[in-house]
Amino acid sequence: MHPRFAELGWAPTSIGEISLRRRLDPVTRTEVYEVKLDDEYLMSSLFTVAEEELARLTLAVLPDAPLEVVVGGLGLGYTARAALADDRVRSLTVVEALAPVIDWHRRELLPEARSLTTDRRTTLLEGDFFALLRDGTGFDPATPGRRFDAILVDIDHSPVNVLNPAHADLYTPAGLARLGGRLRPGGAFGLWSDDAPDDAFLAVLREAFATATAHVVPFDNPLTAGTSANTVYVATDPLG
Repeated sequence: MHPRFAELGWAPTSIGEISLRRRLDPVTRTEVYEVKLDDEYLMSSLFTVAEEELARLTLAVLPDAPLEVVVGGLGLGYTARAALADDRVRSLTVVEALAPVIDWHRRELLPEARSLTTDRRTTLLEGDFFALLRDGTGFDPATPGRRFDAILVDIDHSPVNVLNPAHADLYTPAGLARLGGRLRPGGAFGLWSDDAPDDAFLAVLREAFATATAHVVPFDNPLTAGTSANTVYVATDPLG
């Protein structure tokens, strides 16, 4: 039997100390995996609906054809695995800035990690998603100009609540135009947010894409015995 609590991984990083913990949740009576950055909770396996919907909602707007997809932020792997569940996806590049997070998956410290790391379609790319976009390197070291059918991002808490001030420029017209330049014509951008839909951000999205929609994704919250919600933004057809 597993102990009620265990720290499975810990490492210092450029943005703070990151740790992976497993605990037995007394409410759901299930094992819960959590990631913390210093004293702040980043993600939990208790709340994965919106992370999975990020992939499903974004890929749903694309045609029935082979897809090449980028996921910005590996986390616990739920968005990436949801993308791989779509049979149209022929390649998946997951960009993760923190080497320990990739290591946790490769060491199979998370219960479903193997299905992601052993899938031949998957490439785990260690790198700063924002810097790779900003400096023009792109998301394929072998092909710097490569474009993709979809880019899914789940890194910051929201467009206005970022983990690192250096991330903020993505959520501007110039930053979104750069991201659009990494998409094929008709491609789609999906973004997870912990905040309610933001009309101001939707307006910025519509400067860079032909369409932009905010989807409210409700989910059961056992901690409050009620319902919570996240937002998934989906934008299509970059204008640049």
